Amino acid sequence: MNVLSLFDGMSCGQLALERANIEVDNYFACEIDKYAIQIAQKNFPDTRQWGDVTQIKLPTEGSIDLLMGGSPCQGFSFAGDQLAFDDPRSKLFFEFVRIMNAIKPKYFLLENVVMKKEFQDIITEYMGVEPIMINSSLFSAQNRRRLYWTNIPVDLDIEDKGLVLKDILQEDHGEPPVPINERNARHHKHPYQKSLCATATMHKGAGNNGMTIVDRLIPVGEAEEYAHYNYRATKEVYHMNGKAPTLLTMQGGNREPKVATYSAKGGRIVNRRLNADGVRKDYQMDLPLTPQVEIRNDDKTNCLTTIQKDNVVVEDMTWRKLTPIECERLQTLPDNYTEGVSKTQRYKMIGNGWTVDVIAHILKGMECEKQYLLNDPIWDERWTV
Repeated sequence: MNVLSLFDGMSCGQLALERANIEVDNYFACEIDKYAIQIAQKNFPDTRQWGDVTQIKLPTEGSIDLLMGGSPCQGFSFAGDQLAFDDPRSKLFFEFVRIMNAIKPKYFLLENVVMKKEFQDIITEYMGVEPIMINSSLFSAQNRRRLYWTNIPVDLDIEDKGLVLKDILQEDHGEPPVPINERNARHHKHPYQKSLCATATMHKGAGNNGMTIVDRLIPVGEAEEYAHYNYRATKEVYHMNGKAPTLLTMQGGNREPKVATYSAKGGRIVNRRLNADGVRKDYQMDLPLTPQVEIRNDDKTNCLTTIQKDNVVVEDMTWRKLTPIECERLQTLPDNYTEGVSKTQRYKMIGNGWTVDVIAHILKGMECEKQYLLNDPIWDERWTV
């Protein structure tokens, strides 16, 4: 199979073809970002880079089996100004159409963001097929709804893998935790509730000094409603039992998604005599007894006794940035796929990229169609064009 990938980025499409077990003879890529090209060539050194999509010499008609690409989405995205086709980046969609009409590939796949219906209808008219919408949350711990225009038969009966943020977190992540201070909460909802996704906004200029305001709580599983195409998501903290927001194209500069984490320590509840300043004064018998929690620092519990208050677990909630590896996992990329460039460029490429397992699922339809043509019973009414 000969493949031409427009706006190839770091070759997520090539990785998807590999996962779909589709044999590729030649993979041609159009990309201009030097860092994306560097990562593509590191992982797939046989990639044939053709440069700027507007400048390529068109291959002959019928020589390309699969044309695919995700044209720049900034003009359509709800996160942007929605300039649509007035945005020069969005006009690159017409390059996809121009090349598709010229080379007439057997299969085509165009990806873009969920957008206003009027923009979607224009693309549909040029592509000649209705789009399908797939949310990456079925394959990953990330809410990422995308539209796909394709003539590949796609199985839309997709089983949800049920992944949440805690499934992709690194144990040795190296990111410093920042406390979420409940006393600064704007709303009197407990930020430690397991069933809720705590969101937090940092004080301007606070940096990592722990000055964090719990802004609001998002129920797990509903993060998509609040965070999809919303740049506020870069200032929000997501519970590890829920989904991450859509990874944006402009990561870095503290725009990385944040995850709430817990630490648990053993402790006990004891009655202490405290003065007005909260200082322990056990010898002042006139002071009332005040229940206090004493926390161990050795990650152990106290000796079990018949008194329940002698053993408690103290949970502390913090937040931290997701690491590049964790973001790679959200896009179902291999760990360290983007290693070799700066962290800022890694975040940017990951946000610009495809969720690989979604693309692999779509591309598998080519093999299923082949089996159908060979009268294989694998084909059934679940498949749609």
